[in-house]
Amino acid sequence: MPRRGGPIVKRNIPNVRKVIAVASGKGGVGKSTIAVNLAFSLSGLKDPLTLTRLRVGILDLDVFGPSVPTLMGLQNSGEPELTPAGALRPLINHGLPTMSMGYLLPRSAETDSTDDTAVVWRGLMVQKAVQQLLFDVDWSQNGGPLDVLVVDMPPGTGDVPLTLGQLVKVDGAVIVSTPQNVALADVKKGISMFRKVSVPITGLVLNNSYYLCPTCSSTTTSHSHSQYLFGSPDHFRETANRLKIPILAELPLVPGLSASGDSGMPYGLVERQKRETGDSGGGKVWIEEMEGVAAKVWKSVKGEMGS
Repeated sequence: MPRRGGPIVKRNIPNVRKVIAVASGKGGVGKSTIAVNLAFSLSGLKDPLTLTRLRVGILDLDVFGPSVPTLMGLQNSGEPELTPAGALRPLINHGLPTMSMGYLLPRSAETDSTDDTAVVWRGLMVQKAVQQLLFDVDWSQNGGPLDVLVVDMPPGTGDVPLTLGQLVKVDGAVIVSTPQNVALADVKKGISMFRKVSVPITGLVLNNSYYLCPTCSSTTTSHSHSQYLFGSPDHFRETANRLKIPILAELPLVPGLSASGDSGMPYGLVERQKRETGDSGGGKVWIEEMEGVAAKVWKSVKGEMGS
């Protein structure tokens, strides 16, 4: 049957200039960690016209498994306040405003926590919640809009990514994968879905690409300290080339990254000495690569800031 009223017109998120989706199609590839640290790196960039740092926010659209509250140290923060107009006020930590379904879940009477609170909803309820998170949050900061909103997407190609792609003008998508073929198979499906709803793909990020061994020498490994624990990146590179999508970065496996996420702190805030000594050089490389990703993403989407 034909759709009544014609095609859906995509619209902007209120008080947001640019929207970047961080997605995968596959769960467990480090997408939420990439999203949080991308937002933090973007917030360190300056607008060349105003010479002020970019105003960046994070929206967690993973309704069933929200990770942003934990990664941002806000899992015990309570429910967001409402504006006089009834919009949700973002919760802020490390200078970044955030919103997540995790802030809205009821707390367990036994644990006074939302850790074991499951969201058991059918499609229409999910779509309604996603639309509220998209359009009923007040992202205005000190009277002005966000320059960039980083959206942490759930895995798969279901209701949530379709709702975002069909209703919102998304300026770019960063697709995260790991080297394994089982991850790349779902990544390709996610890319196909975004293209069907006309969401531009900014680039690919390969997470856990290699490990910088602190005790190896170039005589014991053929790649000068780099060990490919999860397989060669060749298939990932071939996939990017075949799909004509630029590779934004190949990130090393860094043990301290997991610890910083569990403690609710973006990796860029970890003391430099701990990153460069405790993570065997991999921490320094990871930060530099993520800063490079942020610069490439911003260059790709900034266009005319009034658009």
